[in-house]
Amino acid sequence: MLTGAAREIFRTNLGVKKTERVLVFTDRPTRKDVVSDEDLQRWLRLKDIAMLLVETGRGFAREVIFYCYPSRGGHGVEPPEGLWKAAFGEKAVGSLKEKKLLRSIIQKKASPGKIEEAEEIIRRYSAQAVDVVIALSNYSTSHTRFRDLLTRVCSARYASMPLFDVRMFEGAMAVDWKALRKRTKSMARLVDRAVEVFISTPNGTEMSLSKKGRRAHADTGDLKRPGSFGNLPAGEVYFAPLEGTAEGTLVLEWAPTRRLSSPVSFRVRGGCVEEVEGRDDFVFTLRERLAERRENANIAEIGIGTNDRAVRPDNILESEKILGTIHVALGDNSSFGGKVKTPFHQDFVFFRPTVVLKFRDSSEETLMKDGKLSHAF
Repeated sequence: MLTGAAREIFRTNLGVKKTERVLVFTDRPTRKDVVSDEDLQRWLRLKDIAMLLVETGRGFAREVIFYCYPSRGGHGVEPPEGLWKAAFGEKAVGSLKEKKLLRSIIQKKASPGKIEEAEEIIRRYSAQAVDVVIALSNYSTSHTRFRDLLTRVCSARYASMPLFDVRMFEGAMAVDWKALRKRTKSMARLVDRAVEVFISTPNGTEMSLSKKGRRAHADTGDLKRPGSFGNLPAGEVYFAPLEGTAEGTLVLEWAPTRRLSSPVSFRVRGGCVEEVEGRDDFVFTLRERLAERRENANIAEIGIGTNDRAVRPDNILESEKILGTIHVALGDNSSFGGKVKTPFHQDFVFFRPTVVLKFRDSSEETLMKDGKLSHAF
């Protein structure tokens, strides 16, 4: 069963060829990582899943590279230098270090000019970069410059699988990929036309924001084209709201991996979370992260789930894909159309949402009401 599911990733999702090089990586917990016993056991199993993919991949690719590194402590944090070498090659990383670019990129302090300089170096050595990446780290690398340079400059195909659980192979990964692709792309076309979005939920969430000038992306699980990037499990339409435009209140009932003991609310003003209120201990964690950098409070992403096999609410990788949900992320959005760079990106899922789209001609359309789609996508 597991071997068959692993083969599907190489064959159906990534279309790996015999001439290609694949990088599979994961991270390992450190003493600084505070997680529940259950979540720790799931995390420790990631290495077993990674090794299964390494062994399976050898039947598809010319070379499969495995790399494991100590946890970086959060989603959106750049991976360590060793992984950069495994992905881009020794010469590219050596040149980045010689020009004193790598450290500033990893710290997310590089100016636009420095990023352009780094891109030129990466492009020069792009032939030495891997062709395919399977990112099985517990903490997401989706919203990193590492991922962006691999896909956009080197045209690598990138499957991001943070917080992955082996049970997903029988659930959200067992979706009808053709139907998912059709549904997600159709919804993305409609969302892409919107210039404003209004979101509400029965538990008190009410938020408005501008999408003007921002592209809606379709995460379909089809990662066969050069430069493709997405999650596995897949199934969402997402975009980066225009910075400074989000206004309202978000009411959370779920943390990324558990149900909260009581709701936590975000007060959103000028595109950022200004206040975090609630009695659950998660409030203190959130306040600490938001206090680290002003950019961490940015309303970074709006996503709409499209996977009809996704059901688990206690794992954000799957829950944000549940058909009929939305998710809102804080922090970095620089890798998918936004302007905010910070070593933090955290998604939160909202159930039974109503989503209204407003178009350039001032007409409006209800995409979803109380978690039910208004169209047969």
